[in-house]
Amino acid sequence: MSYVAGFLTPVPNDRKEEYIESARKSWPIFKDYGALHHMEAWGDEVPDGTRTDFKRAVDLKPDETVCFAWIIWPDKEAYDRCGASMQSDPRWQDMDMPFDGKRMMWGGFAPIFEEKA
Repeated sequence: MSYVAGFLTPVPNDRKEEYIESARKSWPIFKDYGALHHMEAWGDEVPDGTRTDFKRAVDLKPDETVCFAWIIWPDKEAYDRCGASMQSDPRWQDMDMPFDGKRMMWGGFAPIFEEKA
């Protein structure tokens, strides 16, 4: 069964193009480890919540936008292989992170429902 990695990332507005380029560079590596789909989305309508919200989750600063991303994997094993490669595959070391990685959040998710048009 497929597996989904999800991410929230605060990105400085003036580094949007660098962020897009970083996503473009990372896709071939993710694909080599078996990723099926990679989506990066720039926050467009991200409302303030009453208890929590996307902005608070990443401690968003006034000159930043929260990005929501996901990667679909064929299974958890492929996701785990890719995660382990981040310490050993030199291509990851060449990646530029145009955001504060300490405020990025991510997780792996096992699908429980899916429909497609």
